[in-house]
Amino acid sequence: MSASGGTKAIVAALAANLAIAVAKFVAFLFSGSSSMLAESVHSLADSGNQALLLVGGKKAKREATPEHPFGYGRERYIYAFLVSIVLFSVGGMFALYEGYEKIKNPHELTHWYWPVGVLVFAIIAESFSFRTAIKESNPLRGSRSWKDFVRHAKAPELPVVLLEDLGALVGLILALGGVGLALLTGESVWDGIGTLCIGVLLILIALVLAAETKSLLLGESAGLEETRKIEAAVVDGDTVTRVIHMRTLHLGPEELLVAAKIAVRHDDTATEIAAAIDAAEARIRDAVPIARVIYLEPDIYSEREAAKGPDPEATPGGPAPSAH
Repeated sequence: MSASGGTKAIVAALAANLAIAVAKFVAFLFSGSSSMLAESVHSLADSGNQALLLVGGKKAKREATPEHPFGYGRERYIYAFLVSIVLFSVGGMFALYEGYEKIKNPHELTHWYWPVGVLVFAIIAESFSFRTAIKESNPLRGSRSWKDFVRHAKAPELPVVLLEDLGALVGLILALGGVGLALLTGESVWDGIGTLCIGVLLILIALVLAAETKSLLLGESAGLEETRKIEAAVVDGDTVTRVIHMRTLHLGPEELLVAAKIAVRHDDTATEIAAAIDAAEARIRDAVPIARVIYLEPDIYSEREAAKGPDPEATPGGPAPSAH
């Protein structure tokens, strides 16, 4: 996986979650806290999620085959989508069930110092993991807001780890609040309410992750800045005079397909056009190195044809031709 895949952040989160999951489960055994059980399952699910991200990164490195000529870069999107499913089902739904059971059949907390101590330890450990994810993300985020980074990042790993770590920290605070209120009031129902809140939080995060990774799976175009660089690189002002229309598609986080119809002069020879296309491809790769697959189709620009606008039937997903 490339550096942009955030391998360091994933490994840091995996190590933290495995240690925390064990500590939380031990605390549950001693205290009977449902928040602790929900949080231990949450941390175990997060550990599995980070393992899925690492597996997806490894599988995405496979070479292209005749059956999959554009390679396996989208494996990373698929495994990120699986993470959202695991977070929703194993984390969120289990926490909702456990919280409901605790409210319906409350049990007094025993050995309260176990859950409190473990939660404090977990908050410290998750904070270090979250800090690592932030440091790994900052070079890629640039001047964008965190919301914009999560929504538009083409590499799914760092947004996934960021949201998981954020959810874990908020969940730990909710669990600590539930346990604390149960101890202060003597009503263990607060522990169940804290568990329900954790479940709702995890489901919301899972839905956000599912929506973002679904967009990546469907296929996203290059960003606005990259698109402008490609358009500027194509035109040389000599043989290639303009871009008639262009489509881009991410085959993976670091693999971009570029397909464009370019305008050439009507009196250029086939040899000159072929040389111009080769030169344009080289300029595109220099400007946007992730542009791995490039198809340029030469044509003669027509003001009349351009005035008609794009043909929707020539666009994938456009309307089907009318049946006669």
